[in-house]
Amino acid sequence: MATSIVAIANLALQKLGQDAIEALDQDDPNARSMNRIYEPARDAMLRRYAWGFSIRRQSIAADGAQTAWGEHNRYSVPNDYIRLVRDDESGFRPDWRIESGDEGEGVFIVSDDDSPLLIRYIAKVEDPNAFDALFVEALACKMAHDTCKQITGSSDLKERIKEDWDQAISEAKRAGSIEKETQDYTENDDSWLNVRM
Repeated sequence: MATSIVAIANLALQKLGQDAIEALDQDDPNARSMNRIYEPARDAMLRRYAWGFSIRRQSIAADGAQTAWGEHNRYSVPNDYIRLVRDDESGFRPDWRIESGDEGEGVFIVSDDDSPLLIRYIAKVEDPNAFDALFVEALACKMAHDTCKQITGSSDLKERIKEDWDQAISEAKRAGSIEKETQDYTENDDSWLNVRM
């Protein structure tokens, strides 16, 4: 089913008990609030969880520059990069770090691994038609939560929307829309699971 940014904004406004809007750029305070919050809320939701629809694979070459110290390889992140998915499907977490370049120019993966570096990462997905249905629900809840006080002035409603948001995330995890990250178990971890390993 096709969706749109306006449809997501209207879902958020519905949760706030407000009338629907026709466009994010219309002369309406609720439209302005939704327009202001949409991209930051979307990117925060993408960064916070490993949504299956946003995971990408890429092979990237080292850029040839050396780090200031440590002699590590440096790799430029893809243009649509949000964050790394911290596993390489071997069961071990690779030793990769995210750092900015000199004087904040660019974001890089720093690693001792040889080029090319095979990565899985969360991409900045901008087309709402590519969104998982449970992501749409969770994003609308986040937008409603983040604008609730401004639009309605109600702290009680904000708390109820937070509960809806938590439930949407739980449903997404249960349905597999959010990929579970690998977990490390150390020798010092005395959990029941580690004892069984």
